[in-house]
Amino acid sequence: MTSYIPHIHHRRSIRLKGYDYAQAGLYFVTICVQDRIHLFGDIVDGKMKLNIFGQIASQEWKATEKIRDNTRLHEFIVMPNHMHGIIEILFQNKGEEIDQEIDLKDKIHKKSGGNEGELRFAPTSTGKFKSPSQSIGAIIRGYKIATIKKIKDTILNSDSSTGELQFAPTAPTAPTAPTEEIIQLDFKIWQRNYYEHIIRDEKSYQNISNYIINNPAKWMEDKFNSA
Repeated sequence: MTSYIPHIHHRRSIRLKGYDYAQAGLYFVTICVQDRIHLFGDIVDGKMKLNIFGQIASQEWKATEKIRDNTRLHEFIVMPNHMHGIIEILFQNKGEEIDQEIDLKDKIHKKSGGNEGELRFAPTSTGKFKSPSQSIGAIIRGYKIATIKKIKDTILNSDSSTGELQFAPTAPTAPTAPTEEIIQLDFKIWQRNYYEHIIRDEKSYQNISNYIINNPAKWMEDKFNSA
């Protein structure tokens, strides 16, 4: 994962120059909450307990591959103040007109990579940026916007007389949702940038998957833990 240097990374892009983020391959992404505030829940006994906002963040990430037919989600985790995920770009979409001409069966074939369970690692060659609407950056922007909108709607539709959210968490042990903190942020929940790592081989994929799975258990030593 790209190292974070505060006095540098807030001034320039941390994207890899010359790399086509729209090309097929696997990417490990990390998106942090503004000011590293714990908005999405707590770690309890080594497990992540999502509050209602954490549930929204998780649901909107899952919706990514439903919205974009050229993506597949792998391991991901929503943590108290950030989220990690592996996302796979299966093929480059060339625009709506071409997409509409593709037969559904062909789409399914492409989505499976032509082989059920096959992983498509990013090639080592670089090229010019070809399809900005389908890039990792566009996917992340869409996810951020959708998450913010859903959380904002949930807060604004809360019971003003009691201050309680309209949609309460279903789990009795779910943490209290930090509504006031989000309002103080003026609903600017996410940091402007994000981090990505291009996954090039099976070993890297397995290491990152294990990191995501074990992230809650190792929360106390996590560099994103602002506490």
